[in-house]
Amino acid sequence: MPTIDVYNTSREKVGDLSLDDAIFGAEVKEHLFYTMVRYQMAKRRQGTHKVKGRAEVSGGGRKPFRQKGTGRARQGTTRAPHMRGGGVVFGPTPRDHSHKLPKKVRAAALRSALSRRVEEDSFTIFDAFETDGKTKSFAGVLSTFEFDGLLLILSEKDENVLRSARNIPGVKVLPVAGLNVYDILDHKNVAATKDAIAGITARLGS
Repeated sequence: MPTIDVYNTSREKVGDLSLDDAIFGAEVKEHLFYTMVRYQMAKRRQGTHKVKGRAEVSGGGRKPFRQKGTGRARQGTTRAPHMRGGGVVFGPTPRDHSHKLPKKVRAAALRSALSRRVEEDSFTIFDAFETDGKTKSFAGVLSTFEFDGLLLILSEKDENVLRSARNIPGVKVLPVAGLNVYDILDHKNVAATKDAIAGITARLGS
């Protein structure tokens, strides 16, 4: 069972915390990272791409020229796909790009991502994380811990912390409910409060 030091925002050790081995010390299954990130990216796609087929393009009601005697190939409409300004053949149409992924696979991928950050010593636990809503206060914590970017996990949404972090590049704040594999992999440093650890354990525990 991994044990991690607990710090305050001044980087003073205030205790330690034993983490659930099944969540933060699980076997890292890297193939699940690809599967899960692909699943997340597919769900984010709007799927609103659209082009017009020959039945939707305006115009082309009459025959462009007579059937015989011109020396040209016969044509019935100027909106056929091979004509300039015509419709598109088999073009993209609105669709839902999302696909299903078993709940157990999603949970296993999240455990693997958290375990990878703990394994790399890139996981920090705060006793609590409070700011005055100013960017300077959050930036001061990053400087104190020498973080180059950070994913901060809170037990629940905190407007002051969100406000102080929103203008800092490479920083993202998420509640436990919004924790996901893509953001963990996208940030080299991950931190969580003790309350958030309890929430993650409740969410992913057996």
